[in-house]
Amino acid sequence: MKHNFSDRAGNINLCGKPLSLCKSSKKQSVPKFAIIAVVVGVVALAAIIVSSFILRRNRQAPKNKFGYSLGAKVHKKDAAYKTAGKKEVEHTDNYKRSEHGKLYFVRNDRERFELEDLLRASAQVLGSGNFGSSYKAVLLSGPAMVVKRFRKMSDVGREEFQEHMRRLGRLSHPNLLPLVAFYYRKEEKLLVTDFVENGSLASHLHSKRSPNQPGLDWPTRLKIIKGVAKGLVYLYKGFPSLTLPHGNLKSSNVLLDDTFEPLLADYGLVPVINKEHAQEVMVAYKSPDFTQHDQTSRKTDVWSLGILILEMLTGKFPANYLKQGKGANADLAAWVNSVVREEWTGEVFDKDMKGTNNGQGEMLKLLKIGMCCCEWSVERRWDLREAVEKIKELKEMDSDEDYSYASEGDIYSSRAMTEDDFSFSVVS
Repeated sequence: MKHNFSDRAGNINLCGKPLSLCKSSKKQSVPKFAIIAVVVGVVALAAIIVSSFILRRNRQAPKNKFGYSLGAKVHKKDAAYKTAGKKEVEHTDNYKRSEHGKLYFVRNDRERFELEDLLRASAQVLGSGNFGSSYKAVLLSGPAMVVKRFRKMSDVGREEFQEHMRRLGRLSHPNLLPLVAFYYRKEEKLLVTDFVENGSLASHLHSKRSPNQPGLDWPTRLKIIKGVAKGLVYLYKGFPSLTLPHGNLKSSNVLLDDTFEPLLADYGLVPVINKEHAQEVMVAYKSPDFTQHDQTSRKTDVWSLGILILEMLTGKFPANYLKQGKGANADLAAWVNSVVREEWTGEVFDKDMKGTNNGQGEMLKLLKIGMCCCEWSVERRWDLREAVEKIKELKEMDSDEDYSYASEGDIYSSRAMTEDDFSFSVVS
């Protein structure tokens, strides 16, 4: 009998050999390993995207609190600097760190910190000077530092710059603001110094004060100029081969501590400042030595000292009298000389300089010292030794043989004066 397997006798669900294969009643599930692979892929892709974003943002060198780009990765503190009192890391190691975004310390008597600490510190813009911007940074560990940013030093090489900074770091004097550390990149350099709370001499002389706030009296101004002279003498001894041991002596670069002891700042930078920039902004190149004869000498700093003396005595801002052209009235000394020929001495001295009732004679001596330092003729100008010797002799109070105010016409016959002119006589 022949079976008809195609005819399933009404049972349409019948299957199996010799009929067609049966279909599974269960739904075919996706393997677990496929799901895991998809999830891992998504997570990896997200991680790559996030990492790329972070890396791109870091490479953009974002502006920090000090307004400049570091350009180099800042690393965590070295173990040698974590504990106070540990042995200092050798200078050669410091050099290597400075080459990789690290600060190089030139002094051994300061707490060590890293560039990263400066960036984390609360920062305050102090000003933008001729060299660059200055910032006050209060470190988490306590001390306040000043960070000065220099851009016009690109001509100096790394080794030359480091050697000169090391020389500056060896200087130690009560009237010099010490260099603490530096950071080197070809495009810009940072110099780190202590923060001086009392500000600059310029701010005390020229800033607006409240009616109840007194100006600098004569004893304080005398103390300041004596300290400035001492600091200059030390610089001259420390840099015997430099034509301009300071090079930028002015009232804004004379800082005052809480006892009004002066601290000279921005000294000894002529060798590392680009020559064109130095001639454009530094005070020494505003002297008649350079403007008239296109040269400077060790007496050029003496000219700056003389202008500083006249600024302190008169209360006048020298830049108001500093003209780029040649001729008379080209500086503060020319103005003083014109006034003392025509008016009384009382018209020359700063009216905010109190406590001068018994110091007029000493004030007039200092005025004459300033004029001798500002002699346009370099040959006739005093050298630093002469000026300092006469400054040392000054006192707060007049002695019995000194005199009260005298007629300037009887004291000054010309701008040029000699040491013999210090034998004053009373003019009634």
